[in-house]
Amino acid sequence: MIEFLKAHIWSILVGLNYLLALFAIVVILFKNINPTKTITYILVLVMLPFVGLLVYYFFGQEYRKSKIFNRKNILNKNIVKKLADEFHLKSKDMDRLDAFLDDKIKLVKLLYKSENTPITRFNEVTILKNGKEKFQYLFEDLKNAKHHIHLEYYIIKDDDIGGKLIDIICKKAESGVSVRLSFDDVGSKISSKSRKKMKQAGVEFHAFMPVLFPRFTGKLNYRNHRKIVVIDGEIGYVGGINVSDNYVNYKNGESFWRDTHVRIVGEAVKPLQVHFLMTWDFVSDSNLKITQKLFPENTIKTETAVQIAASGPDTDWANIMEAIFVAINTADDYVYITTPYFIPNEQIITALQVAAKSGIDVRLLIPKISDSWTAKHATNSYLEMLLEADVRIYRYEKGFIHAKTIVVDDVFSTIGTANLDYRSFNINFEINALIYNSKTSEELKNHFLEDLKNSEELTLKDWQERSTFTKVKEAYARLWSPLL
Repeated sequence: MIEFLKAHIWSILVGLNYLLALFAIVVILFKNINPTKTITYILVLVMLPFVGLLVYYFFGQEYRKSKIFNRKNILNKNIVKKLADEFHLKSKDMDRLDAFLDDKIKLVKLLYKSENTPITRFNEVTILKNGKEKFQYLFEDLKNAKHHIHLEYYIIKDDDIGGKLIDIICKKAESGVSVRLSFDDVGSKISSKSRKKMKQAGVEFHAFMPVLFPRFTGKLNYRNHRKIVVIDGEIGYVGGINVSDNYVNYKNGESFWRDTHVRIVGEAVKPLQVHFLMTWDFVSDSNLKITQKLFPENTIKTETAVQIAASGPDTDWANIMEAIFVAINTADDYVYITTPYFIPNEQIITALQVAAKSGIDVRLLIPKISDSWTAKHATNSYLEMLLEADVRIYRYEKGFIHAKTIVVDDVFSTIGTANLDYRSFNINFEINALIYNSKTSEELKNHFLEDLKNSEELTLKDWQERSTFTKVKEAYARLWSPLL
């Protein structure tokens, strides 16, 4: 028997591989997921023995419906419901908002029924351009914290800027301020020295879904890609800027990083707090006592409507993708999109094509040089069909553009963590601020137009003349796009 196994070991392993692959294919087919994604997984399982099973194990399993990321009921049922009741708009208030937004009221109504996405009216919003400006505001707010500091980041590194942040929160913790930090275990890199320092200072910190070898698992599914800060329940931050020297442009233009964040003071901080607490409940397994100090009364009287939209494996709907889809479809004049990774689904592609062919000024700004070979070529594979539909496409040349923003008709804008790709729409935990305000929209539009001065515009004729080898690379990368 042993001799037989030795003589036929590869045949047995290959047979076992395809038996497991067949079982995986049946599971995929019964899930009724996107056909393109289904075909991609089936091809990988059939054409790449052993490797295909690993790819499916790490990237192919869909947890949204199985609810393994459910938070504890006390947060979901009590706190979230209370906030939904608190921000329930009276009919006259909804009518006022309807008059301002016109067709874009559909955006509010789309997310309004979700208890996690109430519309808040009274906020002060500050757009923060690039890391230097963000950290100037953030560090000052952290130093002035009186009761608690909550931080949730995809990337925190204890380099220069990260070390400064850690120093501040350690000092605040030592002074009696409650400091809680959640960081993604794949994206972040915090040394044992810094962890020891935080622990001794009284900072509570937990990694989100720890993995055994973070350096080799950069694309593992279900990562927490959010960037949230809540200070005293009164000030909130959300956007694209992580905590790392890469985001601050320390190198005097050698490696310029263009990004956007937003600082919010007012009612919208409460939904941000809820999302932090639900993550904290998941990573810490603690019974944090919910007090009024976490949700203080709002004192802001400036009327700027904001919704906080979150999506991930713990939500029943792809809230952010649906909001972007509706925003494009309800545009009257223009849609200006900035994203570092553009690997869209069919819904977004169709929405952009239809809007542009209908006479809407649709513009897309992406990096010319990407930090991912596969993502770059996958993105490029979508550009010709958009150019054919009169979408204007620009590639940023000054450095790497990492901002994730959309502005529509001087009325609606969004700033957040979600890219326009499969991973942000379906796999990772993301969060965006949806802002209904003409002043904020015009400011973000001006930032976009300023960025175009540092960009090249693609033309259909020139783009079609790229080499056949380049097109082959794009086709190869696009095949993997549902997995990126």
